[in-house]
Amino acid sequence: MRTRLLIMLLFLYSGFAFAQKKDKVQELFWGPTDAYKSVTAIPDKWKGESAVVIYKNEDYIFEKTGMTVTYTSSVRRRVKLLDQAAVKEFSEFSFKDQVERRDNFWIRKGTKSIGIKVIKPNGSETIIDVKEEAVKVEEGKKIAIPNLEIGDIIDYYFYAIEPFKTASEYGWDPIELTLGDEYPIMNFRVSFKSENDFFVNFQTYNGAPELKKVPGKDNEGRYELVATDIEKNDFPRWFLPLAEMPCYKFQVYFARNGAFEKNALAFLPKEESIIKQTVSKEEVKDYYKKKLWPYGDMADIERFLKKNTFKNDEEKVIAVYYFMRHQYLTRYIEAFTTYKANIIDPFSLYGAYPILMDSETEFIKHFMAFCKDNKISYDIIVATPRENGPIADLLLQANTQLLIKVNTDNPVYLSLFGGFTTANQLAYAIEGTNAYELNVTKHEVSGVKEIKLPATTHKDNRSKEVLNVTLSDDLATVNIARESSLYGHNKEQEQAEKLYFFNYVDEDYAKYQTKSVADLMSKKKKEQFVREFDALKNKLSDRQKEEQKESLQGEFGFDVADQKLEIVQTGRYAADEPFVYKEEFAVKNNLIKKTGQNYVIEIGKLISQQTNFEDKDRNRTKGVYMQYPRSYSENITFTIPAGYTVSGLDKLNKNVENATGGFISTAKIEGDKLIINTNKYYANYYEPATNWKNMLAFLDTAYQFTQEKILLKKN
Repeated sequence: MRTRLLIMLLFLYSGFAFAQKKDKVQELFWGPTDAYKSVTAIPDKWKGESAVVIYKNEDYIFEKTGMTVTYTSSVRRRVKLLDQAAVKEFSEFSFKDQVERRDNFWIRKGTKSIGIKVIKPNGSETIIDVKEEAVKVEEGKKIAIPNLEIGDIIDYYFYAIEPFKTASEYGWDPIELTLGDEYPIMNFRVSFKSENDFFVNFQTYNGAPELKKVPGKDNEGRYELVATDIEKNDFPRWFLPLAEMPCYKFQVYFARNGAFEKNALAFLPKEESIIKQTVSKEEVKDYYKKKLWPYGDMADIERFLKKNTFKNDEEKVIAVYYFMRHQYLTRYIEAFTTYKANIIDPFSLYGAYPILMDSETEFIKHFMAFCKDNKISYDIIVATPRENGPIADLLLQANTQLLIKVNTDNPVYLSLFGGFTTANQLAYAIEGTNAYELNVTKHEVSGVKEIKLPATTHKDNRSKEVLNVTLSDDLATVNIARESSLYGHNKEQEQAEKLYFFNYVDEDYAKYQTKSVADLMSKKKKEQFVREFDALKNKLSDRQKEEQKESLQGEFGFDVADQKLEIVQTGRYAADEPFVYKEEFAVKNNLIKKTGQNYVIEIGKLISQQTNFEDKDRNRTKGVYMQYPRSYSENITFTIPAGYTVSGLDKLNKNVENATGGFISTAKIEGDKLIINTNKYYANYYEPATNWKNMLAFLDTAYQFTQEKILLKKN
């Protein structure tokens, strides 16, 4: 069903009431000037496709009147449906229908219109009355499209007018989209109009057509990008579309005068009449020179330094980083949790002006101030995730990431902290990429050069799992005890999923001798608070247990029961410090099949699900973009029940390795134990499409391992 109506639209425009002048809006798209109202034929080469987009148009208009800025946007698609899958896809539209949206101090209200019509092969047209026929659902509204059939054309648009008041500057969210979609497109057009005080960054990449200027009034700029005959895109696993496919990037920023231009969070063109298409490294330097300088209250850090001694600056820098993570983030986590749960408003307990650090620039400036006070050399790194393409193609300030590189004997890289962020662990999306190093002289950005950031290997980002597997006395249940140790990037997602605040804030309180919310309260208030807070933690513990069950079932592909979770080590103080946890769970009525007196055990499934690639995924023409190099090892000890022997070990020994990665497994019997060791690893961040067959070699072997079984034979 078409439940993802205009995904690339709705995340932009989710907050406006329906427009009232429906007929006038319809005329903009389907009126006498519609050049595509009679186009129904598609090229012969695409008649075997599921659907063909006859016309796709995106339009953006930016205008101002006095203190009011108006943003008008629309998208229209005219699609011919060629098989039942496409009919099903477009048979239902879902959309959000909120009345208003708040931006800082302004409440922004506007109008929104959605139009849908169906054109039958005989030329008859039916316009759907969206306002009358849409029904409310939990997250908005949906509408069913009746009598949709193969051969129909569905023509729909989304139109929004968004006026709001601003006295200074405002930047709209960037738009970054590929030209192609999952269906081929006959005709495609992107257009926008702006006028004085609107600054535009727009560029096309990877062979997309250039933006062209079209005639307009002196104080406005009209531009369009036009393309035809666009083949459909496939979006395979491990792919970054903007890095390889024809695409465009686009952002508009409003600033009333030069003073506001200086505050802009964007690489602005020198004049409104210029469409900025490139950003040089010198421009990046000049932008951040105006944004970054040593600044921050050092009192907390100074008190911390007086209490501790360090053998060198490297140790001091890392210690201060973790102290800041606690002082400006984790010590407030309980406060935010209790406030959200309506237990108490606790922020007055932290003094009049508590520092809550949640922006990259604030963090960088604060750490610059620490380095300045302690006479430690440093530089600033400006990077962009590899999904955006190379740093040389940087266009949008929103696509940058900031780090501070402290120039100790061993350079220390630090980024804005989260609850689990560690020193010297760069975000995996920027590892190994080229970046700009902003050189700092006398605590001011003075120069810039391009550098290559450090990278990790599959040995740095590894998971080690030790499983002890036993059978119940009746041989009907598999009992599994697993200890997992995760290193590097492999631990990041698992920490976010498995660690609730009560799993780690206490270790920070103890390490830095700070007080919890309860300890900051008076004795009279504390007793009631503790009761309510304990009830909340018990509720969250139950949720954690249920999430653990869902996670295990998703990982293995079968139901589990009686699950338990124990956090052994949080792994929050170094990239090479593992996140360690223990799990116990039972698998009932699965993995075991009785055949006479013997039992077949699906032992291979204990390494978790592996991908079985379909035929359509085997011939790949696009590059393979890994998140990061990584490895996964399992050590499985299976206790053989008394009175049984094991056969079928030969199929558990596999070995496929090449330059892209590998899968190796061994199996042996030691006494009453079957010991299986497996290791799968991905060697690189990126593989060209020509290497896909090498990746499939070890990925197929890993999948085949999960299909292997052993036989428990009765003696």
